[in-house]
Amino acid sequence: MPSGGSRPTNIEMTKFELNILGCGSATSSLKHLPSSQVLNLRDNLYMIDCGEGAQLEMRRMKLKFSRLNHIFISHLHGDHCFGLPGLLSTLALLGKTGTITIHIFQDGADQFQHLLGYFCREMPYELKWHIIDTHKAVIYEDNAITVTTIPLRHRIPAVGFLFAEKPKLRHIIAERVKQYDVPVYYMNSLRQGKDYVTPGGVVIPNAELTTEPDHCVSYAYCSDTAYSKRVVNAVRGVDWLYHESTYGDDCAKQAKQRYHSTARDAATVARDAGVKHLILGHYSKRYVDDTILLHQAQEVFPHTILGNEGMTLDLNQV
Repeated sequence: MPSGGSRPTNIEMTKFELNILGCGSATSSLKHLPSSQVLNLRDNLYMIDCGEGAQLEMRRMKLKFSRLNHIFISHLHGDHCFGLPGLLSTLALLGKTGTITIHIFQDGADQFQHLLGYFCREMPYELKWHIIDTHKAVIYEDNAITVTTIPLRHRIPAVGFLFAEKPKLRHIIAERVKQYDVPVYYMNSLRQGKDYVTPGGVVIPNAELTTEPDHCVSYAYCSDTAYSKRVVNAVRGVDWLYHESTYGDDCAKQAKQRYHSTARDAATVARDAGVKHLILGHYSKRYVDDTILLHQAQEVFPHTILGNEGMTLDLNQV
């Protein structure tokens, strides 16, 4: 921290929250719903997968349907996309306007367009289909984030998604800019890291007038996949990793046969990739008590938590 200065007070962190709508595997149960999550970044909602029950959980969690504009489908197994037609129909009934973009494989776009063409002939919003190309890393970008595909190892084509915040602006030290009488029009330049030159030609280093920007958060979603070193490389150093943990050690053989991961596999990815936090999910319905999976993962990677329906995580807490 520059001498004589202090970090600005009352600065709110940019909202970046993960809302878990469903974290069960293929068969729904009374305990878990199929896969679906919503990222809330600055009150813009990004859905990841849309299993059955997703729209009901959105209501329970009081997420605003009007703020949802992008849906990312990782692969075309039903527990990850069967909730999509119902959600799109509900959005039409609610009179949502603007654009909704579905990021999906070509086969999925073809099938859902046919289905929606029959059941949802009139939509007040524009529906766009962005076809996922596994060879094209960045599939979405706006002024706040980039979304990059992660190659997964499953029985059918599948990708994970890496959401990474873009670099943020520096924080102004109010008393210092007042001391040097920095004009208002120059504040944005300061936030971008530029020095200030006084009318008399004296250069005031940026570090005297600002403090470091907030940390840029990264979140990776990896479901469904067998253990893969490609995943390790793709998620290296991320702040938060959601990795499927369908099975425990007792079903390690089934995990390999079905191209899924055990909780221990997920923890191994997290450890080897040097991530900060691991969230488990996509649990098999065979486990009455998910803490069995948690304990097995924590033996490898202590910073592990269990995902659960209705959970909201502040991803800024890294």
